[in-house]
Amino acid sequence: MSDPTTPALALDEVTLVRDGRAILRAVNWTVETAERWVVLGRNGSGKTSLIRIASLSLHPSSGAVRVLGETLGRTDVRRVRTRIGLASPSLADQFRGELTPTEIVMTARYAALEPWWHTYDDADRARARALLERMGCGPLVDQRFILLSSGERQRVLLARTLMIEPGLVLLDEPTAGLDLRGREELVATLGLLARDPNTPPTVLVTHHVEEIPPGFTHALLLTDGRVQASGSIDEVLTAEALSECFGLPLALHRDGDRWTARAQT
Repeated sequence: MSDPTTPALALDEVTLVRDGRAILRAVNWTVETAERWVVLGRNGSGKTSLIRIASLSLHPSSGAVRVLGETLGRTDVRRVRTRIGLASPSLADQFRGELTPTEIVMTARYAALEPWWHTYDDADRARARALLERMGCGPLVDQRFILLSSGERQRVLLARTLMIEPGLVLLDEPTAGLDLRGREELVATLGLLARDPNTPPTVLVTHHVEEIPPGFTHALLLTDGRVQASGSIDEVLTAEALSECFGLPLALHRDGDRWTARAQT
């Protein structure tokens, strides 16, 4: 169990340089317990790199990274990774298609990609199946992963993020490639999780405000690797800020708990 007084994630002046190009520039960002963050930005703004650093999969060129009270460079990242729930379309591609959703969810216990690398018991299988049921995947528990739709695969990966009762959940563009129905079903599921007080602090990366689930509390806008704005979603998510972030005059509308953005004409 994480200490509720300790930030789930804290980045201090984090910079990432690759091949002489700055991908992230002096990023300062803190995710507190019970917060649900959406990260928005154009392609190439550094969103995925930010998530890779937050998941301890990538070291920054400079700056300090603290995840769940542990400091990158001073801790065993393999141990800390087992406390981070991570889902992304690229992760889905790393699993063998012959695995079942139950097996894929179970592998999160050891942050593994194959079930035969470790030993699992009946309690692990029962928890994996219960999480799949919660995500609306109950009938799919024994199907081959390769036979599932893109939306079904993302719900399986979402169930996987919760297998180990994580202290932090990171979702990198989970709606990418989904059709309208798949997107809306996943957004609704994420909205239910966001409003559940037992859900750990969560970070969602997306390109589109239409994909922000109800219940998300904070927003971070990235522009050319810099934090353009961060804070309460009601304060940060404005037409002016979004227009600057995407380099296009935008009209922003809110209907209840959902957002839409359109180019101004």
